[in-house]
Amino acid sequence: MSVTSPPEPHHTTKRTVVLVLTEQDVRAVLRTDDLTTALESAFVEISSGLASVPPRVSATTPQGTLLAMPGYTGRTLAVKLVAVFPDNHEVGLPSHHAIIVVFDSKSGVPIALMDATYITAVRSAAATVVATKLLARHDAKTLAILGAGVQASAHLRALPHVRDFTKVLIASRNRSHAEALAGELPGTQVVETFEEAVVSADVICSCTDASAPVVRGEWLQRGTHVNSIGFGKGPEVDESAVRSAHVFVESRAAYHPRPAGAHELQGLNPDEGTELGEVLAGQRLGRRDNEEITLYKSTGHAAEDVTAARLAIESARATKVGFTIEL
Repeated sequence: MSVTSPPEPHHTTKRTVVLVLTEQDVRAVLRTDDLTTALESAFVEISSGLASVPPRVSATTPQGTLLAMPGYTGRTLAVKLVAVFPDNHEVGLPSHHAIIVVFDSKSGVPIALMDATYITAVRSAAATVVATKLLARHDAKTLAILGAGVQASAHLRALPHVRDFTKVLIASRNRSHAEALAGELPGTQVVETFEEAVVSADVICSCTDASAPVVRGEWLQRGTHVNSIGFGKGPEVDESAVRSAHVFVESRAAYHPRPAGAHELQGLNPDEGTELGEVLAGQRLGRRDNEEITLYKSTGHAAEDVTAARLAIESARATKVGFTIEL
């Protein structure tokens, strides 16, 4: 699809009209297929230096973290604020709560405010679709989902569109959560341990808030592709798995210190990693053979949120979804 900037904001010197999209609105207007295609362009912009996306910053409480993620890409300027509180599951709340504010890139006037809790899940899954399409073996047949939360659900829905999986396995520390997630896709099997899922899989999607690794190098079979999505208190992929793999990232900012970077990549040489945009642009190789282990380490790039927000605005204005407020 073509990439265009959001419509001009409706404002005068005295008032600004802002489009507001609820989570229900965003779900109604944002299509994963469109987002996946748009993210490919965004990743190329990141690697070519055309996107302006500084490292995210955070404020931390004893219970969680508030992250600020500004970005400019695709002629769209926006910032996401996301609160990550891992223990929320214990009281029946999502671990992530987020909003996005979009600004006119010529004047800085705010033009939209939207819920981004759903966007955070779906843009992560769409980015994983891009990585899996580029890096997983074409004959991959078994998918393993580690975790059973919102991200796991989004990935379970998205990944079967990339490869013709004949078996899908789910492993979680909470058996009842795993069984509930398995019910979203007929034929999905729940297994008892992370190891059981990993050793059997051709493609792994680790979507946990783990404080200790749930993917270990000795469990990985040759030719496996690993997607590591978690942003918890510790690495979800151990050092031996990372060192045995060809590592791919949205941006080499993933090697920066936390909170900008990933636990798994601390202390490693950023030049050894490959950006997805470099593969998409034909500048560097993706998977080199069927024996290679590949690892996509997601850190959640602000360009993904900006891209999703732009698509949501375009679709909402075209279909007259949402409401406006005056500031």
